[in-house]
Amino acid sequence: MELNEKQAATAAETATTQASTGDAAATAQATAAALTAQASAAPAPGAPMKYLVVSGFLGAGKTTTMIALARILNRRLAQAGDAGHVAVIANDLGAKNLVDADYTRTTDVEIAEIAGDCICYVTEDLVDRIDRLAAGGARLVMSDIPGAGVGALDHVYLTLADQYPGRYDLLPLTCIVDPERLRMVVPNPADIHLPEEMRFLLNAQLAEADLIVLNKIDLLTPEEREADLAFIRAAYPDTPVLSMSARVGTGIEEVADWILSHKANAKPRDLGLDSEEFAEAESQMCWYNRRFFAQVRDGRNIDFNQVVDDFMEAVRDGLIEARRNVPHLKVFAAGEGDDFVKASLVGVDYDIEYERRLSKPYTALAIIVNARATCESETLGDIMEDALDAIKSRYNLKCRIIYTECFGFADEGRRNGGRASRL
Repeated sequence: MELNEKQAATAAETATTQASTGDAAATAQATAAALTAQASAAPAPGAPMKYLVVSGFLGAGKTTTMIALARILNRRLAQAGDAGHVAVIANDLGAKNLVDADYTRTTDVEIAEIAGDCICYVTEDLVDRIDRLAAGGARLVMSDIPGAGVGALDHVYLTLADQYPGRYDLLPLTCIVDPERLRMVVPNPADIHLPEEMRFLLNAQLAEADLIVLNKIDLLTPEEREADLAFIRAAYPDTPVLSMSARVGTGIEEVADWILSHKANAKPRDLGLDSEEFAEAESQMCWYNRRFFAQVRDGRNIDFNQVVDDFMEAVRDGLIEARRNVPHLKVFAAGEGDDFVKASLVGVDYDIEYERRLSKPYTALAIIVNARATCESETLGDIMEDALDAIKSRYNLKCRIIYTECFGFADEGRRNGGRASRL
């Protein structure tokens, strides 16, 4: 049975209603119809592919959100007897060796990567990746936006609508915000030891969105949650606001239903991205990516959870000494089978958060480190080297560096064509 665009929208709205009444089977059928847009079994030739960008500040929970959304929608498709699935594109300014990509591969969600630049500036690569995923059975493709976390409206949504009219069904640009980062922009803002310019970025992310989702509500009291929601609604009165905990699962069904039943408002908005404030905010940030192989010299099995913890604490100490911060530091290491450790630090003032810990000791592991810091790249590179030296000494490790890159937005030489010099 084929559905036209109006019928597909009706199906998505039906999914929302049926989810709220607990009709799981009917919700699955309606979701499948909404995702396939033109056919209940497989999209008809030429059917627009559904595409969603998830934005937000570093550490807000974008990857966790995309995985949670994909799992819910995949489950609904399976319940409806649809062989399709939802896929995720992990995007980053650095080259490969991304924690998010390796972590997502440990889940049941299909993952693809666009590395080395933001999706804002590699439209042909993005289109190719979406189309390949669609050819493999994807009904919806989601991707995050790296770097400053803003610009997807102009450089992705409006570009796709202009250059590929009718080819993609653009779903609401969804901004994920976490309570701690929100403290930067509330009245009487808190000092969370990030540069003042970061407030500009968070405001721009929220202003760009078609939907704002307050994440990590499992960390809030009901009163705190309502206060945060009230502030967001007052500050951005024209933008719908929902709340959830992507990690726990609270509210994620409602977010999925809202996204499927609405379209992107793909119209130009002045976000100040040509301003000096935006340029200054970008210049405050730097990227660090490393993959290394750590091996205990005497062949003993050791607890690599503690190795990861000590490494991250050493990075924290170095940043505090340098009076710098890391909005998001992520470390990932995989053991045997589905055994892995994934740890995150969202600032020097916060506890290390573990998505999961290794269940066994090991004698050697490959470890990935991703850091997005408000710090000079040379300083951050030195801090990382000191942290690596600390764990090598403490655990008698031999470490082979597989890959390293460290750069700031404003660093010369990051792209081809940079200034050269010689004597």
